[in-house]
Amino acid sequence: MRDGGRVSAAIEVLTEIETRHFPVKMALKRWGEAARYAGSKDRAFVSGLVLDALRRKRSLGWMMGETSARGVVLGVLAFVWKWPAERIAEAASEEHGFGALSETEQARLKDPVSLDGAPAPVAGDYPDWLEPHLARALGADQIAEMAALSERAPVDLRINTLKADVERGAKALAPINATPAGVLPTAFRIPAPAAADRTPSVEAVPAFSKGWFEVQDLGSQIAAAVAGEVKGKQVLDFCAGGGGKTLALAAAMGNSGQIFAHDSDARRLADTIRRGQRAGVRNLQIRSPIEAQPLKGLEGKIDVVFVDAPCTGAGTWRRHPDAKWRLSPDQLAKRQIEQDSVMEDASTFVKAGGRMVYVTCSLLTEENEDRVAAFLERHPEFTVKPIALDGVTHVTPEGYLRLTPHRAGTDGFFAAVLQRSTYAP
Repeated sequence: MRDGGRVSAAIEVLTEIETRHFPVKMALKRWGEAARYAGSKDRAFVSGLVLDALRRKRSLGWMMGETSARGVVLGVLAFVWKWPAERIAEAASEEHGFGALSETEQARLKDPVSLDGAPAPVAGDYPDWLEPHLARALGADQIAEMAALSERAPVDLRINTLKADVERGAKALAPINATPAGVLPTAFRIPAPAAADRTPSVEAVPAFSKGWFEVQDLGSQIAAAVAGEVKGKQVLDFCAGGGGKTLALAAAMGNSGQIFAHDSDARRLADTIRRGQRAGVRNLQIRSPIEAQPLKGLEGKIDVVFVDAPCTGAGTWRRHPDAKWRLSPDQLAKRQIEQDSVMEDASTFVKAGGRMVYVTCSLLTEENEDRVAAFLERHPEFTVKPIALDGVTHVTPEGYLRLTPHRAGTDGFFAAVLQRSTYAP
């Protein structure tokens, strides 16, 4: 495909997302199924252009004076991908292109509307209703954090110490240009790709099929690490999902003790089983909700209950930019109810002297500090155990972990460790 056809495809996909409210993955999949002629480079180009447009659609629409899919895509090409106006005009007029540029479009490409006078949600690329929530959570760093959330994200990897040590893992990852990510010795990073490019195929590395490493954001790895010493312990991953943090906890346990993986959706646990086998985990028990009372007998007996709570995912907008446009006040309120319920249920499994780790991939205070405060008010037998992890400096005065793209270079994560008293409540 030539440039014009690729750009036309991106405009088509964005229009379908806007008009039919499809998630971006579904819209791209539908286009790919209809465009069998498109090669891997074409698909990477279209996907990258669509995602960059979703990351910055309000600011680019403002700069172009046109909020349509076409206007935003032109803005990406000119102001994010830095295409010269001549290249954009040539692509527009190609066969299968997106049509000649109007005089207004040509003028905006040369002299865009300044963002200096734009409202904060426009300059920061988020819905208006989120303004007070983001201002509360991010404070003086709001502008910088929202800019960071509009950037492309790197690919982070975790070397699985059940299968390989760090030195061997690093050598295996060298061909795909993965280098140490910092903070944790097992964390490695592939930088975000340039415009229209794709990251190297991680799955194509032979060591991946051997279980030597997993794809996992650095923030997620740190959140798992705040669980503390887990070797020889009884650990319950209460909302295990696909198993990313389950596997990180299992590696830290060194196949000692016992780790139980549970999720309210049995289908999600299928990945945990498969990934656990590849990673060489031998102390994992899957407790599926298709069983009657899957966690019966574990009440009050678990050393560490890990709660990766359902949330809005507001910390992952770099990777899932369409999610911020689909989020609504009702959904935020629903997530808070779910979070309170999950914490309530999970706490029953924490033994005296044990701890519960509450984690979200959200930036919003309503899903993080507020939920912990509400839980502690209901449960005086729990207290905050301040997080102390070598190399981690992003700890709040209350002792919580708060990671953000601007401050920490990770997805947005929150974690709190809550210790249960050694006496019966």
